[in-house]
This record gives sequence, structure tokens and C-alpha cells, in this order.
Amino acid sequence: MRLRTHGKALAGPVVVLLVLAAACGVTVATMPAELEPWGWYGLAALTGLAALAWVVVPFLRWRSTTYTVTTHRLVTRSGILARRGHDVPLDRVVDVRYERSLSDRLLGCGTLLLQTASEATPVVLPDVPDVRQVHQLVSELVFGVQDAPQGAVVEEERR
Repeated sequence: MRLRTHGKALAGPVVVLLVLAAACGVTVATMPAELEPWGWYGLAALTGLAALAWVVVPFLRWRSTTYTVTTHRLVTRSGILARRGHDVPLDRVVDVRYERSLSDRLLGCGTLLLQTASEATPVVLPDVPDVRQVHQLVSELVFGVQDAPQGAVVEEERR
């Protein structure tokens, strides 16, 4: 299973992009004629820099962050120019938990926490889409088949 963080990470950049577009439009409409065309050039440069910093970089950060669950390990990769990765062997995992805030429940995501035998702090994977399904999959891979009756699993998948 290969995942990206939930799309809610892009809500802020989308709002910033809309505000930048509106502010740019209002500024162009109210710009005095004696500032043209250099005022437009300056406005375009400022808007471009702001969009780069607050829209493009967060999008690239979201796009380059992946979580991959295989039958033997959990692989995390992130980074735009410099890549970072972390491989967690599933046979070292001793506890699998997830947390969901109210907004996470509404959006269908959450934070997955994996406690390994060798690390004091858990491996935290924020904004995992369908975190309950991922939690169930990782738990089954780590601890074997769950004791839940098959009907309960089927009912959970239908929701």
C-alpha cells in the first residue's frame, strides 16, 4: 500500500492562493496610472514570491512525502531537494495505534503511531488517509490475523 498524506495539508495553500489572487486583482484595479507598468512588474514579482513560498513549496512538500507499507517494512520518504527516508521493519513493531481529532474524523484521516522495540519514541505518521484501514492492515501484518469475526471486518469495509 502506497499513500500520501491527506489532501487537507493543501487547504491552507489553496486559501493563500485565493487571497493572493484577490489582493493582486484589487491592487491592479486601484493602481494609479503613473505607477504603470513598473508597479505591475513589482506586484507580479511580490505575488510570485509569495505564491512560491506559501503555495508551491507546501504543494511540493505534500507531493514528495509518501508512506509505503509492504509485507516486511514501513517505508517513509520525504523532501523536495534533499530526500529523507526511514524504514521500519515490521518485525520490530510492538504496538500500532492511531489518533483522530474531530477534524480528522470529518475528513477521514488521522495519525498513525508505531512503537518499535528499539526506539523510545514512536514513529509518527501524520495525516494518513483512511487511518483505520491502514491501522488494521499494519496490525494484521505485525500481529497476524485478528480475532475479530469476518462479518465485523466486512461491515467495517462497507462504511
